[in-house]
Amino acid sequence: MFDNLSDKLQRVFKNLRGEGRLSAENMEVALREVRVALLEADVNFKVVKQLIEAVKIRAMGQEVLSSLSPSQQVIGIINEELIKILGSHEAKLRFANEPPSVFLIVGLQGSGKTTSTAKLARWLTKQGHRPQLVSVDIYRPAAREQLAILAREVKVPIYAGAPEETLPVDLARSARREAVNNGRDVLLVDTAGRLHIDGDLMTELQQLKTLLNPVEILFVADAMTGQDAVKSADEFHKQLGITGVILTKMDGDARGGAALSIRSVTGQPLKFVGAGEKSDAFEQFHPDRAASRILGMGDIVSFVEKAQEAFDSKKQEEMQRKLMDNEFTLEDFRDQLKALRKLGSLDSILKMMPKVGMMKELQNVQPDEKELTRIVAIIDSMTPRERDNHMLINGSRRRRIARGSGTSVNEVNNLLKQYGQARKMMKSLSGNMGFLGKKLGKMGMGKFGLPGGF
Repeated sequence: MFDNLSDKLQRVFKNLRGEGRLSAENMEVALREVRVALLEADVNFKVVKQLIEAVKIRAMGQEVLSSLSPSQQVIGIINEELIKILGSHEAKLRFANEPPSVFLIVGLQGSGKTTSTAKLARWLTKQGHRPQLVSVDIYRPAAREQLAILAREVKVPIYAGAPEETLPVDLARSARREAVNNGRDVLLVDTAGRLHIDGDLMTELQQLKTLLNPVEILFVADAMTGQDAVKSADEFHKQLGITGVILTKMDGDARGGAALSIRSVTGQPLKFVGAGEKSDAFEQFHPDRAASRILGMGDIVSFVEKAQEAFDSKKQEEMQRKLMDNEFTLEDFRDQLKALRKLGSLDSILKMMPKVGMMKELQNVQPDEKELTRIVAIIDSMTPRERDNHMLINGSRRRRIARGSGTSVNEVNNLLKQYGQARKMMKSLSGNMGFLGKKLGKMGMGKFGLPGGF
């Protein structure tokens, strides 16, 4: 998400910093390059014009041009204007005074509606809600079965429907009744889609809107389609009155033009983004964090939130004690690697890091996800005693471990050698390193772009 745009803007800012003083002339050049970068990122041209004009008015002021760090001031101005365009603050979901709150999930076929419906149900569950699902897509083959499978994955109940219920309104009416009877506070309605907007689709959605009186009508758009997604969202809003947008496949869209355009064009906020197929690859959209990523400043807040979810605080206190006492075992190492996987792909973790200093170099690293799996497999092939005391692992044990893990003796030897080196580093640095440094920087994770040797 935003990779291409971020890289281009970084080059613009580097040129600005290279100027001894900023003038109206070189500011014009910089803003022209920013405009080109935004247009190449597939940002709507009206949005680009609005942003550039706002930045120009503020950046051309004498206060900025004569400041000691004008380039930093310009970056700050662009950051503030980006946040305004993206929505100033995260748009929270609305809920009815009397449950269940009905969320109508709409969009074109293939945009990811069904998957997003299940992901949203999982997200709501983690927030303490009790959602229920229903699919009213009676046209697409196996559409309702697909949602039923996803419902089982995210452990959320779904209304399957009775044989005589062959119309979307019948399914929706019965699903709401069941949600009331079962004490469910949110009903997520996965609607049918079409390859393009047509009258029949809009008529059906209007009927559902009239029947259910939803508090949220969330339009699901495919980020990969760029400005087509923005146009579709705008058309749905004009005919249906959407209340927000879920942008899917953000992991495959390096430009980010749709995310930057949707709110300005439709007037409705981007509420969630999906960035992967897994049910947890779904997060609330934060305009300020997105602006930071675009400008290469990373997204440390989201990273810390993910880390807090992945690492149990009590276990980490115990791990800290073990580090101080040099009692960190291979089993502890394996558990930390497994917890690290909960943060998401290593590639996505690196993208949250600021593109400055040492972290800038990490942006070019190509993480080997399979290496993590191999390391865990090697440690899993050890006995509990071997994991507790790696000094027991002699030549015959190493051969057995290699056979059991499907690796080579050389790979087992490398793991043990680098684990020993990591223990020494952790012991010497544990008194000065913070939580994240210990977990990510000093656990032999060099192969993934971090110090340690793996």
